[in-house]
Amino acid sequence: MNPLPHGPAEWPTGGPADGDPGGPSAELPTVAPRLRDLRRRSGLTLEAAAHRVGLSPAHLSRLETGRRQPSLPMLLALARTYGTTVSDLLGEVPAERDPVVRADRMEAQEAGGWTYWQAGGSGRAMQALRLHVPERSAAQEDLVRVHPGEEWLYVLGGRLRLTLGETVHALSAGDAAHFDSLTPHRIAAASPGGVDLLFVHTLLQSGAAELCLGDAARRGRPGTP
Repeated sequence: MNPLPHGPAEWPTGGPADGDPGGPSAELPTVAPRLRDLRRRSGLTLEAAAHRVGLSPAHLSRLETGRRQPSLPMLLALARTYGTTVSDLLGEVPAERDPVVRADRMEAQEAGGWTYWQAGGSGRAMQALRLHVPERSAAQEDLVRVHPGEEWLYVLGGRLRLTLGETVHALSAGDAAHFDSLTPHRIAAASPGGVDLLFVHTLLQSGAAELCLGDAARRGRPGTP
């Protein structure tokens, strides 16, 4: 879950800086129309999108008009900003998705003190996760999240303290919550062994880890809501 490089100074060797000369690369298809369409659908201005990727508006404009082709690190950052994949940016047709996610393929990952397992397929409009939130997580304790979309969670075991705006809700095993993610919200365990959840959220223009795990998964990305 390490964050991708953000600014031009952090691109790996060979990545283009804003003032680099050179024309479009013959190795990449033209992605200009797709970049422009994704930015507009994300509701981002040219200036806001450029800031998130670590480019100047002029450089992003050149990418969107086909006067410059992005490097692979830049494609990765653009895909992350628009909540999609590099394959989608390049217009590749995705392989048929397997609707079943087997238990032995759900590998545990950790971010910000929380452990999570992917419980759904990638590239979908919704992201499904299984989460374990420990009783105390220093990286998450005071983290309030606000972002576009919706979230749904179901308590599998333990007790959950869910703060929505100024209201604190206590949830036990079998309880569920469904709320607008623009409502400031905070998730914390309220039982000694932590709490286990099923968690579903809409992706929109943010990555799964950013939405549910917060700052620990997006550190180094100024401008992220």
